[in-house]
Amino acid sequence: MLLRLLIPLGLGTVAAMGQAPFNLPAVMIMAMGAAIYLWAKIPAPRAAALFGFTFGFGYFAVCLHWIISPFLVDAARHGWMAPFAVVLMAAGGALFWAVAFWAARRLGSRLDWLVVTLPAVELLRAYIFTGFPWATPAQASVDTMLGQTLALVGPHGVNIALVAFAAIIARSAQRWGYWSIAVALGLTAQLMLSPVPRDVPLTSTVLRLVQPNAPQADKWDPEKIGTFYARQLAFTAAAPDPALGAPDAVIWPETAIPWNLTYAETILQEISAAALGKPVVMGVQRTEEGRHYNSLIALGSQGEVVQVYDKHHLVPFGEYVPFGNLMARFGIYGMAPQHGAGFSAGEGAALMDLGALGRALLLICYEAVFAHDVNAAPARPDFIIHATNDAWFGTYAGPQQHLAQAQMRAIEQGLPVARAANTGISAMIDPYGRITDSLGMGQAGYIDAALPAALVPTLYSRTGDWLAIVLLLSMLVVLRVTDAKRPQTE
Repeated sequence: MLLRLLIPLGLGTVAAMGQAPFNLPAVMIMAMGAAIYLWAKIPAPRAAALFGFTFGFGYFAVCLHWIISPFLVDAARHGWMAPFAVVLMAAGGALFWAVAFWAARRLGSRLDWLVVTLPAVELLRAYIFTGFPWATPAQASVDTMLGQTLALVGPHGVNIALVAFAAIIARSAQRWGYWSIAVALGLTAQLMLSPVPRDVPLTSTVLRLVQPNAPQADKWDPEKIGTFYARQLAFTAAAPDPALGAPDAVIWPETAIPWNLTYAETILQEISAAALGKPVVMGVQRTEEGRHYNSLIALGSQGEVVQVYDKHHLVPFGEYVPFGNLMARFGIYGMAPQHGAGFSAGEGAALMDLGALGRALLLICYEAVFAHDVNAAPARPDFIIHATNDAWFGTYAGPQQHLAQAQMRAIEQGLPVARAANTGISAMIDPYGRITDSLGMGQAGYIDAALPAALVPTLYSRTGDWLAIVLLLSMLVVLRVTDAKRPQTE
């Protein structure tokens, strides 16, 4: 029994090698193919569900191991929760996969059923309980030829393709023996090649992305906040790159200053002066009518606030606690909020009008994880600004995976992404998801980068997840019909 559990657990950990920082998507597909091959030999739905849970647990435990980082910021208070967080997050994702493997076995014996059920539960994972599509298999494809199809079918359509390819590998091993794995490995490697380079013209707009590198444990320390603020002022006022000229706007990361917006008038004027009156987009916390918001603001030439965007997709148990007022009575609060039971959510996706620079869709940290939130913009933006504080995610896998998600959003929308991250990785991303310039983890500094031109609206930006949903439903109907006409035992 133990061996039967160790095999899918091991395959799940190997499948996780597809995600950053390992970036071996071909290995992920091969491991998924092996899992499907073994699952096909399990006749009982309950046993299939246990296999799927164990496989998923291994996968998510490796992919989400960075989740311990937020709990170690204040280890004395929260450190004891870290191992429980990893186990619970891995188990939560694994439950979805258990349902997929169980449902596929209930539907029939064909390998193809898993091509429907596994992408379907991943789609569900993106939405249910506010959603958490982190480490979805499609995330591993961002730097590959297959990843470019995100522009057509989005992450859930790419999930279908990935699982289908893994099922083809499993079917090949069934019918032609293990020698076919060598052929499948070659085909998989070809599929996972980097995309053919395509030139993207650069606009005349130059953005300065500021990265203060304030570790989360020090970010709010009264003795250190002046140092981090002074860094950002100095980076903002630094001489321009002679090859690019003066930046047209400056972007600071999420919660870039420790002062509430209500009391920051003098600070904002100082920031605007450092930017020589050019627009500054920066993260702040603000309070309005007793509610607290995690926000981005745009500063005018005199330091006046000309636009405000409030983060609307908050982190559960981070920025707010469900039933927060009740939980607060028992001393249970989110980890990020500085006030009471947590932050309040903004009204939804919004564009920031930056005048001659165009309109930007604003994403604060976690919001970049949700493809459907980006699609919910009221109109097509000219580019995307992603301001984040990845200091919460540690210094290894978490920030790299978060960057990959920003790259996915660029491909899906055919839009460039300007990403300012507190501790890294700050980057300019072109509409094919390629990084044109970046500042690595743990570095204090800034980059001046020309904004790549946007592409025409992509198919996914027009249809959203509906195309993947229709495809899944169509596959369901076809498989039911063909099963009825020609029952198979595999």
